[in-house]
Amino acid sequence: MKKVYWRPQRTSARVLVVLALAALVGLISVETFLTREVQPYYKEKMAAARLARQAFRVLKRERLKRGLFIDTESDPAQSGLIGQLISPVTTNTGHLPAKQATINPNFAAVMVHLLKRARINSGDTVAVGLSGSFPALNTTVVAALQTLKLKPLIVSSAGASQWGANIPGFMWPDMETLLHRNRLISFHSLAVSPGGIDDRALGLSRQGKQLIEQAILRNGLTPMEVKSYMDGLVQRMALYKDHSEDAEIKAYINVGGGTTSVGTHVGKHLFKPGLNRRPPRGANIDSVMTRFANRGLPVIHLTQVDVLCQRYGLTAQPLHMPAVGEGKIFSREVYNKYLAGGVLVTLLLMLVALLRMDWGYRLFPTNKKEGQTGRPEQMV
Repeated sequence: MKKVYWRPQRTSARVLVVLALAALVGLISVETFLTREVQPYYKEKMAAARLARQAFRVLKRERLKRGLFIDTESDPAQSGLIGQLISPVTTNTGHLPAKQATINPNFAAVMVHLLKRARINSGDTVAVGLSGSFPALNTTVVAALQTLKLKPLIVSSAGASQWGANIPGFMWPDMETLLHRNRLISFHSLAVSPGGIDDRALGLSRQGKQLIEQAILRNGLTPMEVKSYMDGLVQRMALYKDHSEDAEIKAYINVGGGTTSVGTHVGKHLFKPGLNRRPPRGANIDSVMTRFANRGLPVIHLTQVDVLCQRYGLTAQPLHMPAVGEGKIFSREVYNKYLAGGVLVTLLLMLVALLRMDWGYRLFPTNKKEGQTGRPEQMV
């Protein structure tokens, strides 16, 4: 005997409302109940950030010990790593918000992230260009290098732009030596250039140039006597080659906008901030970065700090010293896969039950007004 039943010609509006409400509740649940996912190399990132935080404290303590005033207006985090507006060793103009944004030990975690993306492993040799204009960023970079046990070949610049390490008695060579003496890092710069225009402090007074030279010599570092832009570029490349001891240089790291490193102001913007795996199009400016990039080496360009802060979830203008572990570079909120899967399965079951199996017609029968549109279709 055949069973006879009736199927409605159209779905009840009540069923559609129920399905819509269920979908809305599911969407809100998935968007609200997020889960926190730890990012790769979490331990290394935390270790590097802790080392950077310790280095910040050492540098601040030394600055206060030397009686060098910390201006809370320009340095609200009271890090001691923001310099002066102007001094005899100030080589160029500087952007204060960019300097303030670097006062974050978690940039060391960003550096770990970039190095790992570049496939740099413990024991690898990397070439580094540090700028006196960004002492805090320099500190986070060397903390990451120390944490990952890399072999850095560093060439630094002593002069600094506004708000950088431009205090004559406390310049980047002094800071680097202090970190080394406190055994926070096990390496130091191979050589130090004057920095500034053409990497030879063009435009500085005789006093300013003498103060730069004194800072280099009192820290037992090798000064670079640069005669021209090209001379400085050739000297840097020779230093990297001569001190690599036949080891393969695996990457180049640049901090700031050092002239010979980036290749003038135009060259600074050819490379994107962060990791560059290949030379940019139109990179016809000769510089340390372009030479390494043309060899096929990854180049890590630490510039446009505001972009890096946004990308990795760091505080752009910290009013106090950020805590170690802050930012999505360590962990980030993601959708709960199990919850999303459960919502999807529930909605599919409701669709099958209420529409395909006609439970909706039985549970929410059409009212008289809806029934006037036509009679139910007979199914055999």
